[in-house]
Amino acid sequence: MLAIDHGRPKLLSLKEANAAYIEHRREVILRRTRFELRKAEERAETLEGYLIALANLDEFIRIIRGSANRDEARIKLLAFEFTKKQVEQIGILIRNPARLTEGRYAFSEHQANQILDLRLYQLTGLERDKIDKEYKELIKTIQDLRDILAKEQRVFTIIKKELRELRDKHGSPRLTQFAVDEGEINMEDLIANEGCIISITHGGFIKRTAVSAFRAQRRGGKGVIGMSTREGATEEEEGDFVEHLFTATTHDYLMFFTESGRAYVEKVYEIPEMGRAAKGRSIANILQLRPEEKIAATIRIQSKKSGVGPNAVDQTWDENLHIVFATQSGIVKKSNLSDYRNVRKGGIIAIQIEKGDRLIDANLTSSNNEIVLITKEGMSLRFHEEQLRDQGRNTVGVWGIRPDKKDRVIAIAIVDPNAMLLVAGENGIGKRTPFDDYRKQKRGGKGIITMKTGTKTGDVVGALTVRDTDEMMLITTKGQMVRTRVKEIRETGRNTMGVKLMDLRKGEKLQAIAPVVSQAEEEAQTAEAPTPEKPEKPQKK
Repeated sequence: MLAIDHGRPKLLSLKEANAAYIEHRREVILRRTRFELRKAEERAETLEGYLIALANLDEFIRIIRGSANRDEARIKLLAFEFTKKQVEQIGILIRNPARLTEGRYAFSEHQANQILDLRLYQLTGLERDKIDKEYKELIKTIQDLRDILAKEQRVFTIIKKELRELRDKHGSPRLTQFAVDEGEINMEDLIANEGCIISITHGGFIKRTAVSAFRAQRRGGKGVIGMSTREGATEEEEGDFVEHLFTATTHDYLMFFTESGRAYVEKVYEIPEMGRAAKGRSIANILQLRPEEKIAATIRIQSKKSGVGPNAVDQTWDENLHIVFATQSGIVKKSNLSDYRNVRKGGIIAIQIEKGDRLIDANLTSSNNEIVLITKEGMSLRFHEEQLRDQGRNTVGVWGIRPDKKDRVIAIAIVDPNAMLLVAGENGIGKRTPFDDYRKQKRGGKGIITMKTGTKTGDVVGALTVRDTDEMMLITTKGQMVRTRVKEIRETGRNTMGVKLMDLRKGEKLQAIAPVVSQAEEEAQTAEAPTPEKPEKPQKK
């Protein structure tokens, strides 16, 4: 930034420009304060003359009436002298010792002229009270102005206050968006299609981390620090903790759903990439969330295109795919994925949430999936999604399961005949159970037991559809994370407790579980990433 600094052109960095502006504002405030102090002192001197004249009114009137002209009256007034005690009794404050000559107070030329200019109405009792009141307020102002000049910190406080007032008066939200001018180059062609882990904390911080940053560990281990959170804080305290964790690739889309039922869409590569122990960036800086909104579910939508280059057709928002929502009260709803093709930056309504309820999760389905709802107290209900019809975005949904009054839904899982349902309790206990153990039911019922909860297991905190080759991540309320292989977790029956998944420290609880993309899947996704086709060379005749 080229600027005139102290009368000379200078190339300034951002830090230097800020420092120069602050120094400029400091000088402006000091000059303004000195000017206001000088004017206040002049007015105070005038009021002091009035107060002395009004205290000796009869004598002053006699002098003025006995004078031949104004100059004679002025000279006689200048000859008057008062002791310090006399003027202080009147209520005058001697602010500067130089105002006294040999300990006596004498009129100045300015005061003598102002007394001679007094009008008769100013001699009334009401006007005298006004003069006295103005003088006392002026003394306070003078003391405040002198304090500003004496204290550097007060000057900086005024700078901050005035800048905030400017911000509040003229500040407005940005109406335009910064976007990359892609031209004929697709941004995705410049970004490697790599597997990553997305982490979102309860306090609203988000980040993207490479899968390679986490090493696989055996069941029951202590884990590694997955995200910096407040030391020693638990879920019930004010400390932050990891609340959502899932996997994706950089070319995919991310659909964010809030507890209030709104949907936001973002590209994965637009999420900031940070180290394993980094806390992340505020999600409010990435998504235009409304006040008090919290992320409840995130879905990875795989990017699909037909053709190459600028003429490629986006087939990501497939009409054959659906999103199934679940709320903690047991309400479920199915919407078509194509309804979310054009999600504006500020988000759209995905599901109407009734008062006292909240969205707990959402899943992508193919019209032929079976769904299992799992509750906090270990109940579950399996039903086919054919029992749900497609509903518009601005609708409530229907009953999926009817939990007891003290119970609530905590997870929704998609049935896979070649996989199992993994359920985990807050005390670090978990188990795998075949889906065949869960009979199909009609939606809207009470369900059947999926995990025998008790003091040992604690309440159910999460459930996943898993295979033997999968890996999963365990997240605790203190930010501790353990990546473990699913095959190390013993297969048990539906109405059982399970085995220990990880060691928990005192006061620590298991907060959530999430799947991890394996290396083989990462390589497969990278291989399937679209690449621009080269134009054919013309044949020689």
